[in-house]
Amino acid sequence: MSKNSRLVYSTDGGRVRDEPQTPEAPSGDGIVRIQRSSKGRGGKTVSVITGVPLAGAELKALAKKLKQVCGTGGAIKDGNIEIQGDHREPLKASLEKLGYEVKLSGG
Repeated sequence: MSKNSRLVYSTDGGRVRDEPQTPEAPSGDGIVRIQRSSKGRGGKTVSVITGVPLAGAELKALAKKLKQVCGTGGAIKDGNIEIQGDHREPLKASLEKLGYEVKLSGG
């Protein structure tokens, strides 16, 4: 196109639709790690679960089950499960019962 063109509408590209992205399970060493964190949360403590080899609806279902075990709220952020409060020991027991290899990490 020249810079003098007064093109108002073009069907050249049409509607471009990307395929829906399905989240993939993280590939790691197969060990689920639980750590306590309070950075960036105004001093509130959360238990962060990383390395869970699940994605999408399976990860969401696991997060729901773990929140019920602890009787508290939580969220999924960047493929990690965050549970409000310091519940590392009950989370470790629950995940080991489900067949995961679990390690406590951090402080």
